[in-house]
Amino acid sequence: MPPADACRSCGAAALKVFLRLGDLPLPDGLLREDQLGGPEARFPLDLAVCSECTLVQLLGEVPPEQLFVDNYLYFSSYSESLLRHAREHAENLIAELGLGGESLVVEVASNDGYLLRNFVEHGIPVLGIDPAPTQAEAAEAVGVPTLREFFGSQLAARLRTDGREANAIVAFNVLAHTPDPNDLVAGMAALLADDGAVSIENTYVRDLVDNLAFDTVYHEHFSYLSCTAVEGLARRNGLFLNGIEHFPSVQGGALRWRLGKRDEPGPEVERYLAEERELGIGYYRDFGERVTRLSAELLELLRSLKSDGASIAAYGAAAKGTVLLNHVGIDGSLVDFVVDRNPHKQGLFMPGVHLPIRAPEALLEERPDYLLLLAWNYRDEVIRQQAEYQSLGGRFIVPVPEPEIV
Repeated sequence: MPPADACRSCGAAALKVFLRLGDLPLPDGLLREDQLGGPEARFPLDLAVCSECTLVQLLGEVPPEQLFVDNYLYFSSYSESLLRHAREHAENLIAELGLGGESLVVEVASNDGYLLRNFVEHGIPVLGIDPAPTQAEAAEAVGVPTLREFFGSQLAARLRTDGREANAIVAFNVLAHTPDPNDLVAGMAALLADDGAVSIENTYVRDLVDNLAFDTVYHEHFSYLSCTAVEGLARRNGLFLNGIEHFPSVQGGALRWRLGKRDEPGPEVERYLAEERELGIGYYRDFGERVTRLSAELLELLRSLKSDGASIAAYGAAAKGTVLLNHVGIDGSLVDFVVDRNPHKQGLFMPGVHLPIRAPEALLEERPDYLLLLAWNYRDEVIRQQAEYQSLGGRFIVPVPEPEIV
């Protein structure tokens, strides 16, 4: 690993800070009621861009063991749109790569088996890799064998020694989550068959900036990926960037990068790289000022509604919600409670602001006038799910990219 003041990808001492969100609690550190009076660890969230390889990244880090194991309660299968997205991707990979009963599909950070179970249904051997014990147990319950470990070059070497070779490696929302991206990609290169493919999907940093998605910046996300940064990272570790797909409605805007051991780029690769060269790192310069303005506008809207006698709840006890609530300063004086479909989170409290987390049925019981969509990246899905709440007069507040009542 490079020193703390150097780029975590290329190692250059060329980091330029462009966003400071302050000291915030761990995003998924949900609290039990008996923990509310105790101390909460807070860590700085400062975002910088490397002027050499263009990787946008956090300064400093929290050890992954503190982020992704016993206190990690994210389950992919509670999002209907993510399940559809994963199934479509699995079907496409099966067709494109001709995967069958002799193949092996490996997913890094496989969570609860939401994606790999689609391959299992087709009789294709799979291996999930995820250190979070509860999610790994859920994956195995749906037929997805799972190693409870962090993936990297050492684990890849061990799997190859055991005779394993991956025809496809999938990494949804994980490359950004590793403090050492070189070790992760080097492990993929070591495990991949010569004619295999790596499929990496993460939030696209340009969508993050354009949509003012500052709440996507949190301690679990060490890196924020551009095509230029991914291309350099791949080459540095023996792989090549061969394909790019854009999904503007997924996670607030995501790219899927296809890597392989052969240098066979599609025409869209150079187009994306050329666009990013033209933008340069000056593209990030005013992001912090725009975030400050958005935060002030959202806080003023909520205070105005509250002063008029309105009641407000929030939807989505996810990491992005922790960041938005704590950075903007939204606590129990403005929002009464948070609802979330994930039963593992219900009965707990949001970090920092200590808002209680309840089941979505609470919206029909309490009938708040407004629902702040912390999970704004699933805006359409949430509004569709909450049609009854809306029919009773409830309205939605979408905070990003600008506060909007719908």
